[in-house]
Amino acid sequence: MPPPNVTGSLHMGHAMFVTLEDIMVRYFRMKGRPALWIPGTDHAGIATQLVVEKMLAAEGVKRTDLTREEFTKKVWEWKEKYGGTITNQIRRLGASCDWSRERFTLDEQLSRAVVEAFVRLHDKGLIYQGSYLVNWSPNLQTAVSDLEVEYSEEPGNLYFIKYRVAGGTRNDFLTIATTRPETIFGDVAIAVNPEYVDPEFGTGVLKISPGHDHNDYHIARKLGLPILNVMNKDGTLNDVAGLYSGMDRFEAREKLWSDLVETNLAVKKEPYTLRVPRSQRGGEVIEPLISKQWFVTMESLAEKALHAVEKGQLTILPERFEKIYNHWLTNIKDWCISRQLWWGHRIPVWYIVGKKCEEDYIVARTEEEALAKAQEKYGKSVEIYQDPDVLDTWFSSALWPFSTLGWPDLSKEDYKHFYPSTVLETGHDILFFWVARMVMMGIEFTGSVPFSYVYLHGLIRDSEGRKMSKTLGNVIDPLDTIKDYGTDALRFTLSLGTAGQDLNLSTERLTSNKAFTNKLWNAGKFLLQNLPDRSDTSAWDVLLANKFDTEASLQELPLPECWVVTGLHKLIDKVSTSYDKFFFGDAAREIYDFFWGDFADWYIEASKTRLYHSGDKLASATAQSVLLYVFENILKLLHPFMPFVTEELWQIRGVRNVRAEYSVEPAKRISASVVATADVLECVSKEKQVLALLAKLDVQNVHFTESIPGDANQSVHIVADEGLEAYLPLADMVDVSEEVKRLAKRLSKMQSEYDALVARLNSRSFVEKAPEEIVRGVREKASEAEEKISLTKNRLAFLQSTVST
Repeated sequence: MPPPNVTGSLHMGHAMFVTLEDIMVRYFRMKGRPALWIPGTDHAGIATQLVVEKMLAAEGVKRTDLTREEFTKKVWEWKEKYGGTITNQIRRLGASCDWSRERFTLDEQLSRAVVEAFVRLHDKGLIYQGSYLVNWSPNLQTAVSDLEVEYSEEPGNLYFIKYRVAGGTRNDFLTIATTRPETIFGDVAIAVNPEYVDPEFGTGVLKISPGHDHNDYHIARKLGLPILNVMNKDGTLNDVAGLYSGMDRFEAREKLWSDLVETNLAVKKEPYTLRVPRSQRGGEVIEPLISKQWFVTMESLAEKALHAVEKGQLTILPERFEKIYNHWLTNIKDWCISRQLWWGHRIPVWYIVGKKCEEDYIVARTEEEALAKAQEKYGKSVEIYQDPDVLDTWFSSALWPFSTLGWPDLSKEDYKHFYPSTVLETGHDILFFWVARMVMMGIEFTGSVPFSYVYLHGLIRDSEGRKMSKTLGNVIDPLDTIKDYGTDALRFTLSLGTAGQDLNLSTERLTSNKAFTNKLWNAGKFLLQNLPDRSDTSAWDVLLANKFDTEASLQELPLPECWVVTGLHKLIDKVSTSYDKFFFGDAAREIYDFFWGDFADWYIEASKTRLYHSGDKLASATAQSVLLYVFENILKLLHPFMPFVTEELWQIRGVRNVRAEYSVEPAKRISASVVATADVLECVSKEKQVLALLAKLDVQNVHFTESIPGDANQSVHIVADEGLEAYLPLADMVDVSEEVKRLAKRLSKMQSEYDALVARLNSRSFVEKAPEEIVRGVREKASEAEEKISLTKNRLAFLQSTVST
């Protein structure tokens, strides 16, 4: 899961990624694949520190009134109290991730991974310290990443100023145009069209102030020009500005222009639309500023990430984003990874008291290790102190695919089994800032691309195609939408988009898909009302035995039944293909059209003639079987999209699935303990007869309780829903000793098949000479076989433990 900020609250972007990722994981889980989806949140350095600072300010306390330790303690307290909001809201969307593995980027294990990554990159010469031009936030007093800078068009002015020519008269001057006259004290050169100048802007003459403009900075570096800084970190001008020293940058702008007018150096001032860089977090105007920071050298890392796509090790969907990925990585700049904050991963660098920071510093995993290194070099009396800065939040999130699985401990089972992962799904707007960095770090630290596919979704826009914003007043709250239309309708609507393309969200679409949910529910009610009587167990056995999955069984069906079952089988093929190609919108539309058109509008209506008017018990039973068969398969196909309504309609199946898994004889009645909270038990216990009938339970031995039964360790445990579980005694279902023998024999055969596949993959001649798709197919078979072996071993171990008990 792309970790949302711990400060966050649910918005439609979250609803989109939860829907798409949940569709993927539920689909593969239903196919029998072990499917791990890891949730978590990001500590969001700037955003979280800002929230807590505002909270303290309301109490009359400034951050600087506290020690660093006191402040971070306050942030942790805030996180414990409010940090779970976003995850609780994500749960409401039906996210079926493994919440027992929930991670936070400042967790102890993930923090250890961050330090390890920094140390390894530094030891390899890929991390260095230097003074460069960065995006500086004067209020937050920290550098910010490009992603945290938002540009807005705002009214301003273009100032035309005379630049006199040295050695000339008062009339020998060039006219330059600038939007920021306060930076003229940092000018070191001028450029004249056609050099570096856009002739459409201003006068064709460009002032070069490399300490305060990114383009000018690169020009100065290229030409070897000096770099002057005229500004303090709080946004006031420094001594280089002379008379204007100590003035706020915007105040200085007005004062300077007034003085230029007075001294006849001003030409004119014109209204001009500015492209203003503002902090995404604080909203203030960002200042390009020279600052000493820590950087990662990116060129060699980017080259490997480019090759991963070239070689087909990584597939980006949709493909057009490969060009953007390649362009960014080809033109990559070194990454500024330090931030002047107190909340985050402290940079693992220690300095020597009395020595210059740039010349003498120690990189270590712990303070104890740093002190030991310092004492070895400078003697036992040496004193050290840690760099006060923290790492850019994107640094820790770049390690997310493997730090969450236990890296750098390569022996962790999760890491061995699930890394590299299969799919990363996220928004296309962070393809470079997050996705590309994960690819680079994954290759660097593990030797593997962290995922095989990157699926990029688009933005959610309003019904008119406008970007949602508070300014426009068109923001749609997912929680309000769920309240009005239901989670399933919202998820289904969001799934109808196409990878990489923006989706217009309208009330008409939501209303239509709410009606679809109701139609599905009503179809389920119709089926339940027209199934055999609860006491007619033989009729139920016949219904459940019909599968209609062979040519012979189809040929025996009357025309309407044959038509709808054939349509279902074609649908399954089409939907499976769409799922496998990540065409989720196509899959959703295909299921919608078949259910509403072919099944609900046509076959259900046709079945009524057999159920109500034919007087033919065989025809009626056939119709019942087909209704049940088709509807259950529709529920399976729809479940990844609409988990709540499909699960509700399906719950009659939980116990029956276990019976099938353990090959329990159809006529055999088994006992069960249903465990739930008191309020749930009150409802469920009233339907004891229905449960016994549909799940083939011994009605005399169905027990309802709020506590786990004493024989739980010798029972199969089923979680039907939140707060509702069941325990089925194994002894009721199978001869455990015989089942152990059967599984052991099956496991031996599976192991032999797996060993044969591994032997082929270990054969250099096979891997090098066989077609790529054949090798890939063998790898996939080996992976599936390994997963099945693991599942069988777990089941065998469970059965053996019950025997020993």
